[in-house]
Amino acid sequence: MKNYLIKVIPLMGFMLTCGLNPQAYASSSVQSIQKIQQDKKITGHISDAEGPIIGASVIEKGTTNGVISGIDGNFSMSVRPGTILQISYIGYKSQEIRVEENRSIYNITLQADDKSLEEVVVVGYGIQKKKLVTGATLEVKGDDITKLNTINALSALQSQSPGVNIQAASGQPGDGFKVNIRGAGTNGNTAPLYVIDGVSGGNINNLNPSDIERIDVLKDAASSAIYGSAAANGVILITTKHGRSGKVQVDYDGNIGWQNVYRLPDMLTAKEYMQVEDLVRHNSGMGPLDWSKYIDKELLAAYNDGSNPGTNWLEEFRSKNAVTTSHSINLTGGSDKSTFSSGVGYQYQNGVFGNHTKSDYRRFTLRLNSEHVLLRNEAGKDIIKVGENVYFMHRQNQGVQLGNQYLNAIADMIHGNPLVPLYNRNGNYFDWNDIQASGAEGLQNFNANMVNPIYNIVNQISGHNKTRNVNLDAVGYIEIQPINNLKYRSQFSYKQHTSTYRSYLPVFNANMMVAGKYRTEDQVSQNQSFGWNWGMTHTLNYKLNINKSHHFDLLAGMEYSEFRPGNGDSVGATLQSTIFGDYKHGYLSLTDATNRASKGMSVYGDPYTNNKNMSYFGRLNYDYKETYLFSAIVRADGTSIFAPNHRWGYFPSFSAGWVISNERFMQNAKWLDFLKLRAGWGQNGNKNLLNGGDFAYQATFAFGRYYNYSFNNNKDGYTAGAAPSRLSNNDLTWETSEQTNIGIDARFFNQRFNLSLDWYNKQTKDLLVQVPIPETTGFETQWQNAGTVRNSGIEVALGWTDKVGSDFTYGINYNLAWNHNKVTKVNSSTKYMEGGKNLLAEGTGIISRFEEGHPIGYFYGYKTGGVIQNQQDLDNYVKNNCGGNAANSLQGTSLKPGDLMFLDTNHDGKINSEDKTDLGNPNPDVTMGLNLSAGYKGFDLIVSGYFALGQQVARSYRRFTDGEDNNYTSEVYSYWNGEGTSNKYPLLARMNEGQNWQAISDIYIENAGYFRLQNITLGYDFTKLWRNSPFQMLRFYVSVQNFFTITGYKGMDPENGRAVDGNEPWVTGVDLGNYPQPRTYMVGVNIKF
Repeated sequence: MKNYLIKVIPLMGFMLTCGLNPQAYASSSVQSIQKIQQDKKITGHISDAEGPIIGASVIEKGTTNGVISGIDGNFSMSVRPGTILQISYIGYKSQEIRVEENRSIYNITLQADDKSLEEVVVVGYGIQKKKLVTGATLEVKGDDITKLNTINALSALQSQSPGVNIQAASGQPGDGFKVNIRGAGTNGNTAPLYVIDGVSGGNINNLNPSDIERIDVLKDAASSAIYGSAAANGVILITTKHGRSGKVQVDYDGNIGWQNVYRLPDMLTAKEYMQVEDLVRHNSGMGPLDWSKYIDKELLAAYNDGSNPGTNWLEEFRSKNAVTTSHSINLTGGSDKSTFSSGVGYQYQNGVFGNHTKSDYRRFTLRLNSEHVLLRNEAGKDIIKVGENVYFMHRQNQGVQLGNQYLNAIADMIHGNPLVPLYNRNGNYFDWNDIQASGAEGLQNFNANMVNPIYNIVNQISGHNKTRNVNLDAVGYIEIQPINNLKYRSQFSYKQHTSTYRSYLPVFNANMMVAGKYRTEDQVSQNQSFGWNWGMTHTLNYKLNINKSHHFDLLAGMEYSEFRPGNGDSVGATLQSTIFGDYKHGYLSLTDATNRASKGMSVYGDPYTNNKNMSYFGRLNYDYKETYLFSAIVRADGTSIFAPNHRWGYFPSFSAGWVISNERFMQNAKWLDFLKLRAGWGQNGNKNLLNGGDFAYQATFAFGRYYNYSFNNNKDGYTAGAAPSRLSNNDLTWETSEQTNIGIDARFFNQRFNLSLDWYNKQTKDLLVQVPIPETTGFETQWQNAGTVRNSGIEVALGWTDKVGSDFTYGINYNLAWNHNKVTKVNSSTKYMEGGKNLLAEGTGIISRFEEGHPIGYFYGYKTGGVIQNQQDLDNYVKNNCGGNAANSLQGTSLKPGDLMFLDTNHDGKINSEDKTDLGNPNPDVTMGLNLSAGYKGFDLIVSGYFALGQQVARSYRRFTDGEDNNYTSEVYSYWNGEGTSNKYPLLARMNEGQNWQAISDIYIENAGYFRLQNITLGYDFTKLWRNSPFQMLRFYVSVQNFFTITGYKGMDPENGRAVDGNEPWVTGVDLGNYPQPRTYMVGVNIKF
């Protein structure tokens, strides 16, 4: 009965989740799967060491004829004598028996199968049995990634990786993801180290997911310390597919899908906009406008009667049913001495925004991995092996601008005025001439900034640009095993990356009165960058077993790498004519006389930089009877980035484990298959300076026209000058991340249920920051080791996998991660750093802080207590917050009903910058993943969902829409318009009247927690119907991605991982018009033969 409950309870939950009827299924599952006329009836009983097994399948080999065991473990069926029966049950080793002529009763005992514990996982510079790992790791199989049909593997990891916070930078094709493991521990780049096929520093965004065999994540310092100075943010190990002996297998994965934006802001129509603008004027003591002065009478009439709603610029900019497609072919095979695996892939994705211009992404990949045995001894041991892994990627993308408040195409569409038509009467874009001719006086007299935003973007960089990237990664290695258990490996790697960018800007005139909205001559610019790095790694590994009880695994190694980043050379020019005035022909050549004579020619480049790194490392793994486990790691790293006396860093780690389930006192716990307690401590380093360059410890000089000087009194000639631009700091050294981890791994009920639980505390100290220094030095900041950040939290992963009968399998996996982030030290006089200045709009000041006692990048501003409703409210507010004097309010003596009540948080009787406080955290407190899977007679179903809770987003749609040239969302109807109408948003008034919107406050901050149903995939493998099929798999599937999102956030997408200002990567969570992730419907096929 206990086994029955163990099986049925989670199965019923899964069926209810999927909308099935468990009672109907249960009643049918105890019946024969297929009844056909047979010669002999047999009966039997299936059990394990504990008792009867309910639901074990008994199948006639080579057919679908079979039954499942009942509640008492018994079964009966009719078969011919000589038939082979296959008996199987999840978590047990399958058995085969032959039906004998003179035997009718069969008692079968199944043995537990613990192969999941014998699996190996990838660790730094090697592999290890999963059950012996003492660090905090997780693994995701390549098949689990491929089945989710994503262009980027990180998207598939999001719901499967507790403790790995993955946020899409945006939904624009080709944009990557913001990733941090166990919280942000630095004010610089928080991305983990990616190690692809043993080579550090790879880019997962360049990989075709179909090429990935597995991904292993090293989350704590005990497991990642082997990578030393590069592993402060954790390590993600990616293994691509490798060959195996046997006949060549061909795998093809292909799909095509259609994408759409599933959520847009509700913008005002032209009629609604005019009504709101008249209300704005009324609230500012002005009369309504005569709109016929600015709009043609026929068009105005259509606006007023609703027959023409005006221009919804977001809708015009939206690309409906944008196509995405992916195709990959993999070949695997070889002999017993030579194996290979190769793959080719192509991905294309069109953007859901970019109509009238271009937003798309193309990626072509080519991979070849092979391994060859050069020498094998008589015992069949490989003495010498060589191999290589080669990966080539070509990527091309064109995208709309997603920069700050001045360079954001989607924000331009949100703010676009609905009174401006897209086209004029001739079918051309509505331009400056049309704006001037509109109505009796022209739209420019309503507002000088009036513009057709699509015409503007089509003729700016967003409309005519292209970026190409080419990457080549090559690894060659040799392995020598001169004696048993001793292996030497030497590996050499080379990586090269080239990037080219080109833009063409034609003549256009969107608004002659606004700088940047018109151009009288063509412009073209080109940029090319080239970078490389090469490295070598040598390791010696020895394994020693003593009395079959003491097991030692020792590793020693050294590593050297040399890196030159992508230094660029750029050319720009203003062309004299438009003979070749289009994007395809607007190239520049420095050797061409015409281009050399062009006006405005400029040539510039980046400085040459080169850094070198040397490392030595060692690891000892020990276990006693696979019960008592111990691991120790040490790594020494040297780099040319720091001053000579601080170039070496040393990073140790220790961890231990106890497999409690191996103890004698646990032998009677039949419900427990495996239980391990583990703990670890270690240190990692970080040398990645934010904009610090390779020589951040040195003083630098700047050249430019501001420093030029003359030798004579006439000043008719200038000599290039220079001035100090950075103060040196010879004591600059590594950031160090120190982490403690305690965890439990367990499996129950014959491997059906698994549990992993971790607690961690991570402290990153000696943060590399630019600290403000006294102005008397002549400098504003200096690079120093001046900060400490702590991250602590818990991670839980639960999984249930089971099989009912011979055909139905299902799995439920859930994970949760909670992280608390806090800056504990900023070694400066202010104890904080500020960022995001004027990010929402010009003059709004900073929005984010890096400050002691708060999370990294928390939102900083004023708290409000609602809206002043009447004179009594005003008097009470002034009395309680302004010391009885309205002049002490942020609005000053103009304070009136309809204004915000900014709170006096420091209780000094006046409202000023000292009252600014913590408004929210852009990083989630809790993330969760839920993954469901099921299979039945060739059908398979996958459902995945992701939760992110506790974070906030600062949304800027409101602030920009205070300008009379900009449109509003329907939220404008929630603004105060008389007593009792609103207690959150203030009175609508002319732009910049008072401080209601100019001051950063909590009216900008929104809770952005969400649940997203990421993927639903239903497939069917037709080989189940096709006997003697030449295919191993012929699976067709349909899928929907980002099916729906549940959130209280009012923007287009609550997932917001983009750092708006690349110079301040810790300033995140600001939505200036974020490019949302699309909903995608997809069909595809998987073929293996």
